[in-house]
Amino acid sequence: MTEIDWERLRTAAIDAMRHAYAPYSKFPVGAAALVDDGRVVVGCNVENAGYGVTLCAECGVVSSLHATGGGRLVALSCVDATGEPLMPCGRCRQLLWENGGPECLVEAKGGPLRMAELLPHAFGVEDLDAVVGEHPVPVVPDRLAAWRGRGTVFVHPDLSAGQQVWTAYWERSAGDDAEAETGVLEEGPSWGDPAEAITWGLARTPRVVVVDASGTIFWAGEGEPPLEIPVRWS
Repeated sequence: MTEIDWERLRTAAIDAMRHAYAPYSKFPVGAAALVDDGRVVVGCNVENAGYGVTLCAECGVVSSLHATGGGRLVALSCVDATGEPLMPCGRCRQLLWENGGPECLVEAKGGPLRMAELLPHAFGVEDLDAVVGEHPVPVVPDRLAAWRGRGTVFVHPDLSAGQQVWTAYWERSAGDDAEAETGVLEEGPSWGDPAEAITWGLARTPRVVVVDASGTIFWAGEGEPPLEIPVRWS
């Protein structure tokens, strides 16, 4: 494990704190972090007259990390105007988790704490991968992006190699654009599960209609079913 020189880190954090721009809060903050390749990156808080646009010292550390070659944060010291350890705010804890992970250490008055202790049950890239990897979000072609939210998607059964599949098409409606002709905007691929076809449709418009093999029409769109299609697809 990399030996952490906490005194060196805190000295670097104190020096960064002295460069802080904090004319409104009068609360300068400095931070310094050890990177997994041995270099030290620093940051200070930079305030703004629009208070919500203030940059925390840890934001500067993360920016410096990537601007100087990337890598992973191993340990961080964040200090206030007296040079004492200061806990990162919630937003910065998320930044440190992203760039250091659960084992990154943060100096505290009682001794270093792991990010897993500062941000239990954290949200990270694994959560994105678990959803996006297994259930990719349907992409609307750029040429049709202007039509998103309009028209209707019709989902219906079809046959492929003797097997029933589900497909869909996105159709513009008469009231969408007075100068545009009605007609099909996009034809979908084939799916084994109608739920996938409906997901494809909802990425395009809140109006999604399912027509089953018997010709019965069901509402699968957002909100309550319209009067002309009173039964919801289940």
